[in-house]
Amino acid sequence: MGSIWEIDFYSRPILDDNQKKIWEILVCESPLDISTKVDSLFRYAQYCPSTQVNSGWLRTALQEAINQAGKAPIKIRFFRRQMNNMITKACQDLGIPAQPSRRTLLLNQWLEQRMEEVYPQEAGYQGGTNPSVRLEKPLPQRLPDALEGQQWTFVTLDAADFAEMPEWEIGFGEAFPIELAKVSPEARIPGILIFSPRALPLAAWMSGLELAFLRFDTSEEARLLLETGVSESWIVANIKKPQVLAEAKDFEETKQKANGVHFIGVQSDPNAQSFAGFWLLQEVNL
Repeated sequence: MGSIWEIDFYSRPILDDNQKKIWEILVCESPLDISTKVDSLFRYAQYCPSTQVNSGWLRTALQEAINQAGKAPIKIRFFRRQMNNMITKACQDLGIPAQPSRRTLLLNQWLEQRMEEVYPQEAGYQGGTNPSVRLEKPLPQRLPDALEGQQWTFVTLDAADFAEMPEWEIGFGEAFPIELAKVSPEARIPGILIFSPRALPLAAWMSGLELAFLRFDTSEEARLLLETGVSESWIVANIKKPQVLAEAKDFEETKQKANGVHFIGVQSDPNAQSFAGFWLLQEVNL
């Protein structure tokens, strides 16, 4: 499998000589499995004058990143919905699929680090927030009837257990190094296992959704939601039984204690020794 890149192209809290905000492109390679060495992943950064913010400049910068990396990624992820048209156009011109996604964990950390350590050292730095546009989220959707799991259950694993993940038999999935999420080996990691006789089609469908995270939602009625892309969500289950409600609350509490880390596994039945799909996830605030 080739590499996947995460990118951000947006204004920074730095003013140029004309008192206009300087823009910047950040590119980093996504960690795709539990054993990835984060320090070895490709990164690229370049400032952009506000007068040159367009898809042409972005395409040129991405081409320079490709030249430095020595190869193009198979896909590019980005989390800013308001930059969709410009990023998609630049990527299309390079023949690379662009995917709106909240699965930009390394990019988020890098951006936070630059906000704290890099931009304040620049001439023209303007302190305070650098907010992005908040866009409305669509209502949660039902899972397609043919893909709904026949059975599911809450489970937990120790963070240390994921060291063995490279040895697990997994059809579709993605993970990241636990240490990237700043979780101790002793932490309990919550998750759900979904069982379905159509486990492989279900896992294949889920693999194309840019999985973000699971959350227990009680804003309207108690339900477990799967967040995907940058704004989509799917109703995994409506929860009514008191015992399951208690388990859902425990899942959410354990997830918060684990710095948002959790997982989804898809199997054909509870006795299966392999996974049709397995994803390690982290809920983060963008």
